[in-house]
Amino acid sequence: MSPLYYIKQINPWPMRNRYLIMLSAVICISLSNPVLGQDAYVKRFRPLADSLGQVYGIPANFILSVAVIESGRGKSRNVRLLKNHFGIAGKNNLYRTKKIRTRYKQYKTDTASYVDFCKLVTRRAFYQKLKGNEDVRLWIEAMSKTRYSEKPLLWKKNILSALRQLE
Repeated sequence: MSPLYYIKQINPWPMRNRYLIMLSAVICISLSNPVLGQDAYVKRFRPLADSLGQVYGIPANFILSVAVIESGRGKSRNVRLLKNHFGIAGKNNLYRTKKIRTRYKQYKTDTASYVDFCKLVTRRAFYQKLKGNEDVRLWIEAMSKTRYSEKPLLWKKNILSALRQLE
C-alpha cells in the first residue's frame, strides 16, 4: 500500500474540522440567543422591579417585560447614553455634551428611569382599575391601547414574547 493510504488513515484534521465547526455553531447560537442576554438584564433589575411593583401596585413582570423590549435588554443606545430603559420621550442634554440629537428623556440613574415609567403608568386611565391586579396580560393589553407605542400591535406582541421568557 502506498504511504498516502496510511496518512489518510491517521490524519486527524477532518475530525478536528468537524469538531471546530460544531463548536463554532454552538458558540454562535449561544451568543445570538436573546434569552441569555435577557437573563443578565433581568437578574440585575428584578429587585428594582419587584420593589416598584409593590409600591405602585404594578406587576413586576409587566415592568420588566416592557424594559426588556424597550431597552434592547439593556444594550440600546438610549440606555447607554441616557439611562432611559423605556423609550420615554423628553428633555436631555445629549446635544450639548455629545452633539447627538434625540427625542428621548435623559435620567441620572437607571432607577430614575424605572420610577418615571411607573409614574407614567399611574397617570393612565386604566391604572386605578388594574392597580394590584397581577394579571400581566391585562396590563399589556391596557397599555397597548394608550398610544404608549407608535406600533401598538407589534409592541404588544413583543412584550408578550418577553413575558413568556420571564415566566
